[in-house]
Amino acid sequence: MADAERSAKRRIDQLRSAIEEHNRLYYEEAAPTIGDQEFDQLYRELADLEAKFPQFAASDSPTRQVGGKPLTAFTQITHRAPMLSLDNTYSQEEVTEFYRRLQRLLPNEEIRVIVEPKVDGVAVSLLYKNGRLQYAATRGDGAVGDEITQNIRTIRSIPEKLRAKAPRLLELRGEVYIFK
Repeated sequence: MADAERSAKRRIDQLRSAIEEHNRLYYEEAAPTIGDQEFDQLYRELADLEAKFPQFAASDSPTRQVGGKPLTAFTQITHRAPMLSLDNTYSQEEVTEFYRRLQRLLPNEEIRVIVEPKVDGVAVSLLYKNGRLQYAATRGDGAVGDEITQNIRTIRSIPEKLRAKAPRLLELRGEVYIFK
């Protein structure tokens, strides 16, 4: 193994360990020690190294997972379909490249976009049956999340019952946040 590969493998192992610990602190202890941007930089560095050195990519890498284990203090909800997360972007160049990829994938389409600053809150899934709110859950690890229905019911803009004729089953996903 060449020096560059050994160095990359060592850094990949360090990043995986650091990211797993930060995920544990954030998701299981609810006590993060670094900010989102610093975490995203570690994550991006790991993803870049795994792309450059695919021989060191692993199925249990944090880049192949969403979030962490849900808190045991909450009832668990298994999502009907995985709740995945979106990638973060910190530069105009990354947004421009994303748009160019869309244009290459959909060459005959007019692609209109609206770009807004990232809002950081909690990703939630709301499940309505016959127009009535059944439950609300966090993203958790993407497959299983924390049931937060009582908390969601305190948000006036989220209806307990849908007014319009609703489908038998409706799942809404979005971000809940508090203005400061």
